[in-house]
Amino acid sequence: MSLFKARDWWSTVLGEKEEFDQGCLCLADVDNSGNGQDKIIVGSFMGYLRIFNPHPVKMGDGAQPEDLLLEVHLREPILQVEVGKFVSGTEMLHLAVLHTRKLCVYAVSGTLGNVEHGNQYQITLMYEHHLQRTACNMTYGPFGGVKGRDLICIQSVDGMLMVFEQESFAFGRFLPGSLLPGPLVYSPRTDSFITVSSCRQVESYKYQVLAFATDADKRQETDQQKLGSGKRLIVDWTLNIGEQALDICVVSFGPSASSLFVLGERNLFCLKDNGQIRFMKKLDCSPSCFLPYCSVSEGTINTLIGNHNSMLQIYQDVTLKWATQLPHVPVAVRVGSLHDLKGLVVTLSDEGHLQCSYLGTDPSLFQAPVIESRELNYDELDVELKELQKIIKDFKCQGVWPTTEKEDDLEVSVTVSPNFDSVSQATDVELGTDLVPSITVKVTLQNRVVLHKAKLSVYVQPPLVLTCDQFTFEFMEPQMSSTVALSVYLRRSYTPSELEGNAIVSYTRPTDRNPDGIPRVIQCKFRLPLKLVCLPDQPSKTASHKLTIDTNKSTVNLLSLFPGFANQSEDDQVNVLGFRFLGGSRVTLLASKTSQRYRIQSEQFEDLWLITSELILRLQEHFEKQGTKDFACSFSGSLPLQEYFELIDHHFELRINGEKLEELLSERAVQFRAIQRRLLTRFKDKTPAPLQHLDTLLDGTYKQVIALADTVEENQDNLLQSFARLKSATHLVILLIGLWQKLSAEQIAILEAAFLPLQEDTQELGWEETVDAAVAHLLKTCLSKSSKEQALNLSSQLSIPKDTSRLKKRITLLCDRLAKGGRLCLSTDAAAPQTMVMPGGCTPIPESDQEEKSVEQDSTELFTNHRLLLEKTAGPEVSALQGVSE
Repeated sequence: MSLFKARDWWSTVLGEKEEFDQGCLCLADVDNSGNGQDKIIVGSFMGYLRIFNPHPVKMGDGAQPEDLLLEVHLREPILQVEVGKFVSGTEMLHLAVLHTRKLCVYAVSGTLGNVEHGNQYQITLMYEHHLQRTACNMTYGPFGGVKGRDLICIQSVDGMLMVFEQESFAFGRFLPGSLLPGPLVYSPRTDSFITVSSCRQVESYKYQVLAFATDADKRQETDQQKLGSGKRLIVDWTLNIGEQALDICVVSFGPSASSLFVLGERNLFCLKDNGQIRFMKKLDCSPSCFLPYCSVSEGTINTLIGNHNSMLQIYQDVTLKWATQLPHVPVAVRVGSLHDLKGLVVTLSDEGHLQCSYLGTDPSLFQAPVIESRELNYDELDVELKELQKIIKDFKCQGVWPTTEKEDDLEVSVTVSPNFDSVSQATDVELGTDLVPSITVKVTLQNRVVLHKAKLSVYVQPPLVLTCDQFTFEFMEPQMSSTVALSVYLRRSYTPSELEGNAIVSYTRPTDRNPDGIPRVIQCKFRLPLKLVCLPDQPSKTASHKLTIDTNKSTVNLLSLFPGFANQSEDDQVNVLGFRFLGGSRVTLLASKTSQRYRIQSEQFEDLWLITSELILRLQEHFEKQGTKDFACSFSGSLPLQEYFELIDHHFELRINGEKLEELLSERAVQFRAIQRRLLTRFKDKTPAPLQHLDTLLDGTYKQVIALADTVEENQDNLLQSFARLKSATHLVILLIGLWQKLSAEQIAILEAAFLPLQEDTQELGWEETVDAAVAHLLKTCLSKSSKEQALNLSSQLSIPKDTSRLKKRITLLCDRLAKGGRLCLSTDAAAPQTMVMPGGCTPIPESDQEEKSVEQDSTELFTNHRLLLEKTAGPEVSALQGVSE
């Protein structure tokens, strides 16, 4: 309990979900009882007007029913309530209520009750003014020095001051340069209105200057007014405070002295009548409301300041005298006399917490206990420490994650149907006249324990699509089995980079230490049949791209390897097969009659991948069935890096085009919005002006935006196809490198991680910069030639490169180092320089761009000489293969 806590005298909560602001609270003897006791008047934005007269039985009591004198719903939001002499012919106090479009003045009266229900109060409407402009706030006082009555000045949202002489409207004036309304107050001593403009200046306007200034209905000066008819509204004085004001108040010491207080967002200002700063105080917390009042000490002023930390601070000039804690953040604070208690502080929050409190202290009754001093038993502490260490060790051994023995919580199996669906499920395909088949894939889940919300996701490579790829299961009991069936088909006219799919199940398994469950993931890969994406076709004798795969076993009958692709018209040609991809190019597979070689040829380089990988897989399965364990494939030709680099350049060009198109589209969109704003300004103008062909420019820009958007979509579609072709070519190059250098499965996995790091290609993170960084890391670590290379720093930020020359150099350099005996590994000793012993020695690794160019030439010569050597040593076999194709 805080020592400086506000002592609650009476409190209540007003309504439900109502909102209040600083003008919604007022204290005055509104019913003219004459006993000097104030009443609490509260208005809300929901339109409810309430009047309270608290009579708590004991301090801290809540509101009793008889404390509420009056509650009425005025059906319009109440912006501000004030009490003053607002009715002519009498000096009785009346209540002024400001609505958004109306000002109402009421008389509050009470009728003496004859029964136990007490007195009855009612309000009577004396008069009202309907406003032509939306009101913001108001102030009142004896404008012009009138005696015995108060006039009202209302400030509108657009900066107009409307003065009402009680039942009649006097005049209205616009404040010069007004943009947003600020707080408004009247100073009786100087007979002036003071406000804070949106320029963060305190401005003072004399009432006489306002009264004789130009009428507000004529905002633009006419020629006659410029010649001297009427006076221009001139500010009396200004002061720049450098921040927006929350509230403003005038405090009078007497008839000869007064001070103006301005509460800013960070400071409290006290000004003299002429606008000079008397003092200012920088506040520690963001204020929410304030109330200055005369101090008991002569010549000083006390100020109550509420802040957003629910604190109420009392300053005497600039000295903090008291600080007290409130149960809410106040938006309005007043001081009044209630129930014969003078100086009660009344606060109101924006949610309707109304509290009457006084300043005081609550003595602290807490006493710190005496600390027992006891000797430590170190033997017991050692035993306890050993027990805790054993618990920690056991916990580490057990681990947070489930052990491998519990991997069988859920079993996932995938079955691919050997036959096409009787009715194809392919929809929205773009493959021309080809009939697109679909094939059914069944995924079966069988649980060992109870699992909730197991989510199954199935993935295939584009342009393959699934009829449904997301499923959710609830295994309420152990040993349950669930099976889902879905169909796969080819949607677009290019080949996928892989025929392999993946079924992934994610679930949470509760444990003793974690009842919410530990997230787990299980995946099961499956392979789709080749016939899903290609058809049997006539073999082609000519092709632009050819590959030769060597084996250590005799060639196998191709019809037995590919039984579903036999051409019925040429059954005698058992060593030649033709394939045609759906909507794509043709691929021809040939088996040599006299050697142990296979040739794959096609018009498109990337289309060689699927047939080559399918051939190697089926050959391995064929010889495994026969019990042959030493079957191996190899590649002795030159690596097709030039064809691979052409695909890289094409993909990179599409990325650059996409970036340029998006920039151009952004520029046209900005231009389109600028023309729209110009047209909107012309249409809103009261005096019609010619459009100056803005409508024609808008129509042309709109057509350009639509055309550019279509071009961006087309480029994105081409980029997606190019990325799929690039991945196919990358798979093929990795396969050939592995066969060429007889790499192990671990080394091939490192190459795949370096060359195939992304599943999707975007403008923010693309294939080129990612692969460039990965290949550079391999060259720096496991394929490094010297310690100087290992010291090279790689860029930590990936960004789209200017061109692909550096990437192509590094790929060539990687192949060169593999050819010279380089070893791919990720072990701790990978960074150590390797000693590569090759026949005839090896050339040094380049350290600059000039040396890289020479290495590129050397590596080109290496592959060219390698090709010539193969042609000399393997001429008969190559001729035999050519004879087969003929």
